[in-house]
Amino acid sequence: MRTDIGQIVNLADYRPTDFVLERVDLTFELDPTNTKVEARLIFHRREGVDPSAPLVLDGDELNLSGLLFDQNEVPASQYDVTPESLTIRDLPAETPFEITVTTYINPEANTQLMGLYRTNGVYCTQCEAEGFRRITYFPDRPDVLAPYTITIIGDKAANPVMLSNGNFLGGAGYDEGRAFAAWFDPHPKPSYLFALVAGDLGVVEDTFETMSGNEVALKIYVEHGKEARAAYAMDALKRSMKWDEERFGREYDLNIFQIVAVSDFNMGAMENKGLNVFNDKYVLADPETATDQDYANIEAIIAHEYFHNWTGNRITCRDWFQLCLKEGLTVFRDHEFSADMRSRAVKRIAEVRHLKSEQFPEDAGPLAHPVRPTKYREINNFYTTTVYQKGSEVTRMISTLLGQDGFKSGMDLYFERHDGQAVTVEDYVKCFEDSAGRDLKQFSLWYSQAGTPLVTASSEYDQASGTFTLSLEQMVPATPGQPDKLPMHIPLSFSLISDNGAAATPSSVTGGEVTGEVLHLTERNQIFVFKGISSRPVLSLNRGFSAPINLQFNQSAADLAHIARHDTDLFARWQALTDLSIPNLTQAARDARDGKEITCDPALIAAILEAAGDDTLEPAFRSQVLTLPSEADIGRELGGNNDPDAIRTGRQAIISAIATAGAQTFARLFDDMQTDGAYSPDAENAGKRALRSSALAYLTYAEATPARAAGAFAAADNMTDQMSALTLLAHHFPDAPETAKALDTFLTRFDGNALVIDKWFSVQATIPGAGALDRVKALMENPRFIAGNPNRVRSLIGTFAFGNPTGFNRRDGEGYKFLAERILEIDPKNPQLAARILTSMRSWRSLEPQRADAARDALMTIERTPTLSTDVRDIVERMLKG
Repeated sequence: MRTDIGQIVNLADYRPTDFVLERVDLTFELDPTNTKVEARLIFHRREGVDPSAPLVLDGDELNLSGLLFDQNEVPASQYDVTPESLTIRDLPAETPFEITVTTYINPEANTQLMGLYRTNGVYCTQCEAEGFRRITYFPDRPDVLAPYTITIIGDKAANPVMLSNGNFLGGAGYDEGRAFAAWFDPHPKPSYLFALVAGDLGVVEDTFETMSGNEVALKIYVEHGKEARAAYAMDALKRSMKWDEERFGREYDLNIFQIVAVSDFNMGAMENKGLNVFNDKYVLADPETATDQDYANIEAIIAHEYFHNWTGNRITCRDWFQLCLKEGLTVFRDHEFSADMRSRAVKRIAEVRHLKSEQFPEDAGPLAHPVRPTKYREINNFYTTTVYQKGSEVTRMISTLLGQDGFKSGMDLYFERHDGQAVTVEDYVKCFEDSAGRDLKQFSLWYSQAGTPLVTASSEYDQASGTFTLSLEQMVPATPGQPDKLPMHIPLSFSLISDNGAAATPSSVTGGEVTGEVLHLTERNQIFVFKGISSRPVLSLNRGFSAPINLQFNQSAADLAHIARHDTDLFARWQALTDLSIPNLTQAARDARDGKEITCDPALIAAILEAAGDDTLEPAFRSQVLTLPSEADIGRELGGNNDPDAIRTGRQAIISAIATAGAQTFARLFDDMQTDGAYSPDAENAGKRALRSSALAYLTYAEATPARAAGAFAAADNMTDQMSALTLLAHHFPDAPETAKALDTFLTRFDGNALVIDKWFSVQATIPGAGALDRVKALMENPRFIAGNPNRVRSLIGTFAFGNPTGFNRRDGEGYKFLAERILEIDPKNPQLAARILTSMRSWRSLEPQRADAARDALMTIERTPTLSTDVRDIVERMLKG
């Protein structure tokens, strides 16, 4: 485990390697505890480099077994070796040379799940970001690209499947039950994209014909007996390949594409060239075991990893500071794919919900960092929502600024200009500048300035002159290391809505750049004047969430209701209803804290019920309308001194008021939103189930008995409906006999299905209230809790910390103490997992003083531990100092 906690890597210190890697030949002789790795590497010294400069290769917990130079043994006096590095001196100044490095590693003991490890009898790799150095000594950085030839040797009976990147060269068995398989990837790639999988696996096969007429073999490997549950993943893969050809002109470039699903995996999935490795929760699905959301996640993540073939693999990052260049861009691409496959408006609402619940708190707390950071201690800790989701939003803004055609031209130039290269954010932006003839220097501040901009808006209408005036002010808050910020280029999509609901078109607009329906806010203060407006309009601003900002615009309830009723942008209608609900929810939290009576504005109730009952709107959208801002959202709006118990009490009171007033509407929706025929995860049927589930939730509040939810659980013929009813029972009636029966029935039916048992753990981990911690502790003693499986740990401990605000944030601090103990247990075995779960405490400063003090004490307990990994120490120190 790495503990080089003082090492800070700075973007400003980047320089190319002294040696160019020309070719990589790897041979693996697999053994569960003693795998031999032979790496034959051909280098030449970069032009202009000091001829005496040594070759320095990275390692991590390695033991060197052999070292050859052009197949001759290297004298001990010519190199220095530690578990973390290998330095070789006296190398040729000009001619290429070959270095052969031999190491032995123990996959069975690799609990970090980085490098080569073995899980459930299957060898697997995870090399991003710096896992390859746990396999062999190597220049393990993303700007070192080379073609790879891989030979895998192993026991034929234990490893009938032996896979790596690229095209299959051949393989066969030989004496004494041994076998080999050889693979060649002709496309130069960095080491983080290397993959190896070996074991006894089942396979689902299909083919895809590219737009050039090439036939690609498609294979998805899963555990035996689970092949049928990979059918939807295969369908999603084929749709992804077709969509990328049609939308971005990107064609697949090998004759085989493979996916492997494994149960022990730190991440969601990994885009290794031609051989994607997936957490099996994002591959396996059938109606009995997977929810609609599981299907949607599979579709999106299959697409995301496939899209990386061009945005991440063919064009990769020069260094890890450019991580958003592959991740943010590819998230944008998978968002667009999902929007085309499903409802664009509902997908956009889901994206913004996630951004506000995860990335906005990151921007507002001690872990804030720019989309492109300038320094890091542990790169694993920068696989964040800022890099991924905010990075996607920055690309979306480029599309908004340039228009769809202008954006496509810039992307075409990017693919043409940089194919096969490791590039920077500047290279990416320059393609759009050159294709559109536009200066994006100010816009590029989105990559370098951390924090969520606050835009304050006010408006005034003058009837006599027919003039509507909009005053805007922007402010980017101070963040760790960035006290002062420059004004950003913020594209704000807008519409002026007249009294009759139609769009009001001004005769002219002054005060700044306006392109179509987008205002360009570029100054700290800016006034836009719209002329030729015959009656007072209602302004809908930042439609579609065109910029990831906090908008402070004190519109009346009547104006918000007008937007919710008439805006042609469904996202804007949802946002207006959300803006109506927030003041009610925050006031309810304050009233609950102060022991006052909680009331709900009738205008909010009327607006929500009107939208919910409007059969002209798609069911999935209506379900989003009925899903009020979460407890975390309310806490973010309150800003500080938060009492999670009061927030929950206030939110429940508002939901109950809506439920009581709309009981007839919800009963009708529950009855009407039935799906016909066999289960299908398509958008239409999923939307109906979502609205029916929302109606059931409100009816449960209105009726205050478990009967209806228990009936829905018993009648459910798919996992979506079953989980919806089970969650309602557990969260509202945790001690009811109906709940105990449902949990037992669920466990009995699905015992042995790991992914479904993860759901069983998660439902119970999120039951609110004082008994939550004791329940979680008891579940840890359940024999089904597997401490070494990341999915199981996330389903119980991670879900409790991230998803149970009242149970985790106990006033006595016991929730924080519990988490600190778990982090210290997990960290020696799996630092990445520990660090990610620890980020659940990133907003501890926003809590009321007693809870905040207890949270600080728990964090300090972790910090005082001398043997912390780099991953965890980096997070805990930033959270305490920020």
